[in-house]
Amino acid sequence: MRHRTLTTILAAGVLVLAGCGGGGDDSSSGGGPGGLSVPKIDKLASLGAGEGTVNIIAWAGYVEDGSTDPKVDWVSDFEKETGCQVNTKVAGTSDEMVTLMKTGEYDVVSASGDASLRLIYGGDVAPVNTDLIKNYADVFDGLKDKAWNSVNNQPYGVPHGRGANLLMYRTDTVKPAPTSWSAVFDANSPYKGKITAYDSPIYIADAALYLMKTKPDLGIKNPYALDDTQFKAATDLLTEQNKLIGEYWSDYTKEVQAFKSGDSVLGTTWQVIANLAAADKAPVEAILPSEGATGWSDTWMISSKAKHPNCGYLWMNHIISPKANAGVAEWFGEAPANKLSCAETADKNHCKTFHAEDEAYFSNVWYWTTPLAQCVDGRTDVTCKDYAAWTQAWTTIKG
Repeated sequence: MRHRTLTTILAAGVLVLAGCGGGGDDSSSGGGPGGLSVPKIDKLASLGAGEGTVNIIAWAGYVEDGSTDPKVDWVSDFEKETGCQVNTKVAGTSDEMVTLMKTGEYDVVSASGDASLRLIYGGDVAPVNTDLIKNYADVFDGLKDKAWNSVNNQPYGVPHGRGANLLMYRTDTVKPAPTSWSAVFDANSPYKGKITAYDSPIYIADAALYLMKTKPDLGIKNPYALDDTQFKAATDLLTEQNKLIGEYWSDYTKEVQAFKSGDSVLGTTWQVIANLAAADKAPVEAILPSEGATGWSDTWMISSKAKHPNCGYLWMNHIISPKANAGVAEWFGEAPANKLSCAETADKNHCKTFHAEDEAYFSNVWYWTTPLAQCVDGRTDVTCKDYAAWTQAWTTIKG
C-alpha cells in the first residue's frame, strides 16, 4: 500500500503544473497553460523487439512479482512473455519520482496527478503512441485525455486507476448519518476531538471544494485554483476545523486503528481504508458527500530518455491488460482503468465497491492537481496561491 505524501515545495522552475490543454497536433509542442511550451519530443513510431530489461519507478503495490505474497504476481508472466526483466524502484513521494526520472536511468514511472505535468513540461517523459498499446482501447473514457495525463489532446501515458477521498464515520456514534462535508467543519460538532483529516497541504482543496458548493459568492470554480480571498476563506475554515481535530492521518494503518478504537469517529478516508476497518469489525460507513470530493488518478508514463523503450511500451500495455490491471486494483484498493478488468477480479463486487464503471460518481470527483500561481481554472486577471503557499499555510493551520 502506498503511503501518499504531498509535502513538496515547488521550485520556481516547476511552474508548469496546470489544467487541460486545448486542441493541437500530435507534435506536443506549444499550447500549454498560459502559453507554456511543451518540449518537442517524438513519440515512438513503431514497436520493435524488447531490449531484455525495463527499469520502473512505482508506488508500493503497483509492481508485484510474488515476493510480497506468492499469490500476488503480475510480473512473472510479463517477463516470460516478453523477455523483459523488470527492475523496480519503489518511490515514497511524487517529488522523489520526478527527481529519479530526471536521471534518465528509468524507463517507466507510475506518476500521480501532482507529478505528471511536471514531467511533461520538464521534458522528462515522451508523448505516447497509443496505437502501439493494444489495451489502451479498453481504458474507461473518463480517464483519457485529462488534465493530468494529456496536453493538446496528446496522451503522455496510460491511465492506471482512480479513487475518491471519502467521508467515513462510525455508525454506532455519528447520528444521524452525515451526507455533507459540513459534518467535519461544524464548529459546534458534538464529535470534537474525534474528527480526523488527511495530513497534507493538498487537503486545503477539500475545504475549497466545500466552500465552492456552500459559498458560491466566493467564486471558486476549481478547488486547486484559489486567489487571495478564496485561499484565505479555505485556510480560515481549516484553522477553525483544527480545533475539532483529534488526529491528522497520512498512514492508512493508523486511521484504521483509530476508527477501530473509537479515537476517531468521523473524517476523510479512502474506500480501501473503509473496507479494512469494516473487515476488522469496526462499525463504519464511507460516503461520497453531497458536495462531491477530491480524489486521485495515476498514469504510467515513459521516459523521454528511455534506454529500453520497447520493453517500456510492452510494460504499459501489460499493466493495463484486463488481468494485470484487475490484480493491481484489488491488491492496492482502487478502481481499475481497464473496463474489462471488472470481469477478472477475484471479488466479483470489486468494481461495484470502487465505482469503477460509474462515471456519474466520478464526475463529482476533483482529481489532485498541484496548484500554481498561474490559476489552473483559466483565470488570467488574478494570481492564485501556488503549492509553496499551500505548504506554508498548512504548517500554520496545524500549529
